[in-house]
Formats: sequence, C-alpha cells, structure tokens
Amino acid sequence: MKRMNQIIRTAVVAVIGVVALVYALPAAAQSQTNGMPGEWLSRYAGARAVGFGGAYVATADAPFGALWNPAGLHQVSQNELHFETSRYFEDTSINGVGFVVPARRFPTLGITMLSLNSGSFERTDELNASLGEFSETDLAFVLTASKRVNNRLSLGTNVKIVRQQVEEFSATGVGADLGVRYILTSQLSVGASVLNIAGPTMTLRAANESFPVELRGGVAYRFLGGRGMLSTEVDHRNGPGATFRVGSEVWLHESMAIRLGHDYESATGGFSYRANQAMRFDYGVSNHELGLVHRVGMSYQFGGFFADSHASPRVFSPMGERSVTKFHIKARTKDETKDWSLEIRDKHGETVRRFGGLGVPPAHVMWDGKDGAGMTLPDGVYHYRLTVRDNANRVVRAEEKSVEITTAGPQGSVPVIIE
Repeated sequence: MKRMNQIIRTAVVAVIGVVALVYALPAAAQSQTNGMPGEWLSRYAGARAVGFGGAYVATADAPFGALWNPAGLHQVSQNELHFETSRYFEDTSINGVGFVVPARRFPTLGITMLSLNSGSFERTDELNASLGEFSETDLAFVLTASKRVNNRLSLGTNVKIVRQQVEEFSATGVGADLGVRYILTSQLSVGASVLNIAGPTMTLRAANESFPVELRGGVAYRFLGGRGMLSTEVDHRNGPGATFRVGSEVWLHESMAIRLGHDYESATGGFSYRANQAMRFDYGVSNHELGLVHRVGMSYQFGGFFADSHASPRVFSPMGERSVTKFHIKARTKDETKDWSLEIRDKHGETVRRFGGLGVPPAHVMWDGKDGAGMTLPDGVYHYRLTVRDNANRVVRAEEKSVEITTAGPQGSVPVIIE
C-alpha cells in the first residue's frame, strides 16, 4: 500500500509537470499542415503513443513504433502481433496491423500495414451540380529492420510502400526512413529519425507529389524503476516548421497504465490494461477541432525471448511428506544473460525469500517453506515471479504464480449414517 501511494503521488507530480510544460510551449501554426502529401501517415499516432502526445521517438518499443523511429524496434523481446483501429469523423477510419520478430544476432524484423478509408465525398461539376459520390483510400506497407550496435546504440531503417486511390486515379510510391537510438543512462535515452528520404513520390494525374522530409528528435526519462516515463519530442518539416510533443506514462500496477500528454494540437490521454502476460489492450484519445478521435489497440506476445517458472508441487507441507517444492525455471534472453532472481512474496506483498545470481539461471530451485533467515513461514498462499536481465539491461519477467504452504491435516466433516 505504501509503494502504491508513492506511485500515485509520483504520477500526480508527473501529470502536473506535463501540464505545466504544455502551457509553456509555443503554439504551432496548424493551418499550414492541412493537405500536405502523406499528412495522414505523418500525423498518425497509435493508441499507446497518442496517450503521451506522440512523444515516442526516444522509445518506439512496439510494432507501430517503427513509424516514429525504426531503431526502437530492437527493444521488442517477444514475437508481437498488434491490431489497431482509429475512428475519426465523417466515417473516416484508419486500421492497422503490425508484426515483429525479434532476433539475437540478426536484425529484428517488423512489418506494419496501415489503411486509411475516408467517408463519401460529393462529386460536382463546374456548375456545382451533383455527380454522385467518391471516396479516397490510402494504403501503407512499412518493412523494418533494427539492429543493436552495442549496449547503448541501435540503428534502424524502414522501407515504405504507399498507394493512394482517388476516384479512378491511383498511384504508388516508395520511400525510406532512418533512425537511431542511444541509451545515455539506465534512465535516460535519446532518439532521432529522418522520415521520407527520397520519397515516396506519387503521380495521380500529371503533377508529382512527394512526401516532405521530416526530422524527429526526442528524450525519454524513466523513473519508479521503469514504471514511469516522461518524454518530449520536436518534429520539423518544410511548411509547418517545428512542432512539439510532450507526455507521461505511469504503470500504477503491472496490469494498468495511464497516460497524459499534449501533441501540437491538443491534450491527449489514454490507458493500457494487461489481461495476462501475453495480451494487452490500449486506448488513446485526442481532441480535434471536428471532435474526439478514439483509438483502440490489442497486442499479443508469444515465443521469442521469455522467462517462465512453475512450482511442483503447488501445495506442500514443510512438516509433511512433501516437505519442499521445486521451482522449474526456463529463460531465453536476447543478449547474454546478466543475472536472474526468483522472489517469493506473502499476501501483503512483502518479499519473504529471494533466490538469484549472476549468469544463466539453474534448471530448478528447491524451497523448504522458510524465509531468508531460516524461519518457517506460516500457512498460506505465496506468490512468486522469475525475473531475468541480459547484458543490455533488457528485462524479461515470467507470469506471477502462486504456491501454498499448509501444515494442517485433512479438513471437513465426515457424515455419520445411523440405520
């Protein structure tokens, strides 16, 4: 409870800091950005990223993060499949899917697909007479490769293929992005990217339209042992000039996070809910002059680099026949394993026993139901979790599970039947 109160107080301070910074930033002229080639793709922010204002270039640790900085994709530890939908106004929506396959010696690879479907527009002639309706469809494929150069530096690149169709006209263009991410300390990281290098360029009718080159740079600061993050970002394009983003994220619990931020237009917010070790749901909302824009995402993680442990038997008695339980351990890290720990906590969340060491964890650990001082623990349910860290300070955690100590004999009543 004390730690939870500390997290909540820190979250409140972070939110106040973000709000203060938002009002200190100069306003950007948004009227210059409308109608620029590729504007829908450049301004798109996913459900998680929009929650902290899209200030994501120094983090970018998810499939859709490649849209900000392809170098950040190297942080993904498990195969991850991500679905997302964003509902705009006038029946306009953006739907997407992303998939990442992490690697140890080879680059981490990812693919992202985004589709913009507009509502219906009225077609008119020179005299403003109605000629029916038409719609616009834009489709973007982004192929990503990200590689860690050393413990601090990672590089990445995107190859993007964009197709646009308006009425009977269609065009396809190809472009590229470059990104870099550098870890200054265990809490502070910086990131930068150059988007739309040499295109894409498309010709719907006669004139060529090229996506403008965009520069992005930012800083991310983590606190509360990685549970919280403050981030800021500056974007620059020809025309709109420089725009600013700022945001915060705090995991109140391992299954729940809240976010608050500000992009160059308005305040944003969102949250994440982790249903289990593999499934996570994201929600983000931003305010537009035409109304609220809602984004919903779902991620599924499997395989790749992981940590897993289970106790056998799950119920044991230090005074009985089954006097110990065995924790079976499995772990696979992206880099060489640095250290590991298996913590056992009581119902109050206090750590009663901890196993750990340097290097690869053993195949199993025996526990006799005693604390670190050798005292026998009382009956009850205890929770345990395996945590493994590699040389790049990436952490993989197993799902939290429970084990029970019982020294009582059989319980219940025996029915007596009288004839």
